[in-house]
Amino acid sequence: MLKRKSFYGVALFSVALFLTAGCASQDVVKKDEGLVTAPVVAKQADLTPPRQTATTPAVQVSPAQSSAADQLKQKASSATPLQSALEKIYFDFDSASLSDSARTILSKNAAALMKETSAKISIEGNCDERGSAEYNLALGERRAKAARQYLVTLGVKPDRLATISYGKEKPAVQGSDEAAMAKNRRDEFVVITK
Repeated sequence: MLKRKSFYGVALFSVALFLTAGCASQDVVKKDEGLVTAPVVAKQADLTPPRQTATTPAVQVSPAQSSAADQLKQKASSATPLQSALEKIYFDFDSASLSDSARTILSKNAAALMKETSAKISIEGNCDERGSAEYNLALGERRAKAARQYLVTLGVKPDRLATISYGKEKPAVQGSDEAAMAKNRRDEFVVITK
């Protein structure tokens, strides 16, 4: 009888331990792996929930953060005259060099920015799906910086231009054919303050 009670006690303890271990938080936080990216404008970066991909863990976003991100997006879209005037530029495969058509578009973007002297923008460098995440983050950064430097040479003040690289994490078009990948090798210009 004593053996049976001990067995039930041990079994009950094991079940309780299993249940409490199963309810424990399973959050895993990775240390910075030494990747260097551009400084992110705090308003946008802190409020925009990250996209979940196969390589990034799921992140819980509170309703307050989500609504704040929506408000930020609405505020940016309320700058529609400037935002709609800013065009994307595209790059060749594995290149951060500005083509003639990219320079023409950047000249138009610079003219629009000169009219809105208080507006600040974020230049978002993007890549296609080929290559490692680390490589594409660096390439996206070079693309964003190339556009930023050209805008500065056209007279836009550097403190109005932030850069960020999304690498291959924010494709504009899904697909693995050349037409889709060509649309993903781009810089986007997003109004962050007006």
